[in-house]
Amino acid sequence: VQLQASGGGSVQAGGSLTLSCAASGSTLDYYAIGWFRQAPGKEREGVSCVASNDGGTYYADSVKGRFTISRDNAKNTVYLQMNSLKPEDTAVYTCAADPIPFCATPQAMEVMKMTDYWGQGTQVTVSS
Repeated sequence: VQLQASGGGSVQAGGSLTLSCAASGSTLDYYAIGWFRQAPGKEREGVSCVASNDGGTYYADSVKGRFTISRDNAKNTVYLQMNSLKPEDTAVYTCAADPIPFCATPQAMEVMKMTDYWGQGTQVTVSS
């Protein structure tokens, strides 16, 4: 499966962005899709994940209540709606796919980091 991440940009604090992760080469129906971010000098952080077949969702504590992940299997695309953005959300965001049925824990997100299926990053910059 090939993934294409898009939708990043520059916004002021409090603004919103929607990231898209579009897949080709395979249906996403059987993949959990995760969003990760990496800020300069920091480790890659699991932000959110949506499992296949209603296996649940995951949000990092830092984004709960502000970010919403959704999947449109008909469009083979997963979205990350990001509201109330903060300067600390500034990072390169990338999506990943893993054929696992469950990703609703931090531990599962750590496992997903080992997947071979990654999109390219999209930069999100939030200014104060």
